[in-house]
Amino acid sequence: MSDRRSENTVVQFTDSLTSRRFAVRIIEEHAAVSLAGLMDLYLKNPSISELLRQGRISEGVISQIKVIQDYVYLSSDSGVLHDPFDGIEFIQDGNPIRLDDTVASRDVRVDGQVVKLIEIEIDRTGIGYDRNWVGFHRRRWDRDAPMYEAFVREAVIQNQSSYDPDEVLARDSSEAERNFVDALARRIWEAPFENFSRFTGSRLPFKTGDETIRSICDGGGGICTEKVQALKFLTDHYALESEYVLAGPYSPGPVPEEQLRELLTTFDFTASKRYMRYWQHIALLYHLDTGDFLVDATNGNIPYLFLGGHEVEQVLGYEAKQPVHVRMAVNSEDYYYHQVSQQIVNDLLFALEGWIPYVDLVQVFDNELGLFIGKEFMVTPVMYRTEEGFDTIRTQYEKACAEAGLTCEVLGDWSLNGPMGCEFAERDPYSSEQIIASKKHLLDRYEQSMGRPYEAGLAVISLQGRPCTTQ
Repeated sequence: MSDRRSENTVVQFTDSLTSRRFAVRIIEEHAAVSLAGLMDLYLKNPSISELLRQGRISEGVISQIKVIQDYVYLSSDSGVLHDPFDGIEFIQDGNPIRLDDTVASRDVRVDGQVVKLIEIEIDRTGIGYDRNWVGFHRRRWDRDAPMYEAFVREAVIQNQSSYDPDEVLARDSSEAERNFVDALARRIWEAPFENFSRFTGSRLPFKTGDETIRSICDGGGGICTEKVQALKFLTDHYALESEYVLAGPYSPGPVPEEQLRELLTTFDFTASKRYMRYWQHIALLYHLDTGDFLVDATNGNIPYLFLGGHEVEQVLGYEAKQPVHVRMAVNSEDYYYHQVSQQIVNDLLFALEGWIPYVDLVQVFDNELGLFIGKEFMVTPVMYRTEEGFDTIRTQYEKACAEAGLTCEVLGDWSLNGPMGCEFAERDPYSSEQIIASKKHLLDRYEQSMGRPYEAGLAVISLQGRPCTTQ
């Protein structure tokens, strides 16, 4: 048997869409097996405890292995991994490699030692929308079950209602079941509506439901597509039936499903705004024993919704359809909610995880959600190349806010040092710290997308209306 202290062959798997990766020091003789054999030993069926015991991986690698497993392999409803997704490719040195091929290594120097490195790139651009969401969520729940169970229990206990928390957690009655969903939805709604977590910590361009729960536990939150996934992730585990609902402004008519399906096939979003507004927002429709309930746990100044009875028909039906009035930040809009094919929503969420380039920047800039939207303040980046350019942007902010009866503070540097910024930081220390910490990665991503250097400042908009200051 080889001495692991002298083994210096490392295999690294990298997902090209998300840049997630992990490396593991392998047994020397395994370098001669096929790609399929190497993947079976170190990706699909690795002995995590043995790899840890032998010092071949660290604790931090485990989560990356699990995530990349979900990217590569289909799973059963119980979470058992099967074959790789159809259409997936594996690349080495820029060339496709077949599963029955042996892999090549190259010498690299790490900390003064020569290491034989086997680099495998995972290319998922050719796969379809084949994820088994039941199995995916089962695997994610099993991975951190104690954390999710604690989140659920704390949400029920902390909810300011008169019911008995233990009765709600037991869900032994229709009323308890309804209160259970309400407690979880309110907890998620209360978490920050933010984009800063895309550029801090794990720097995930788009979070799944389980990842959003983790973000909330850490003090962050997410946007509508992330928060609603988080709520469904939790309630699906407890076998509470729900379906996604699409919403958007100026969209009272039925959902143009054929056109949305085409967008998810071509990813050609030019001249498609009239269709895309239908999926600008997402909520959930629950089918409980006591009836149907429309639940919106987003926040970002979208009102908390837990509608039942005739109100559901008023909002979702097409006879005298009623919108929900929304003012997230500067502009007021009427949002129309629609039932829709679940395949469309699931495919959209899957695409957001990696197929839409720079989806993190899209949410901040194209969708105009900034880094944070709360009841009193919105904070958003200001990207510019010259002082003249900054002055133009500052004037645009001042004019837009004045027309909406709001005020702003636009700073040319990435700080919250103005009066409004200081007040925001005092009211929300965690979010303000994360916003400041997000600069480097956000600026790197922005410059990468634009192909040239930029300067970055911050605009703080007072959603209550205050004197405007600029620096």
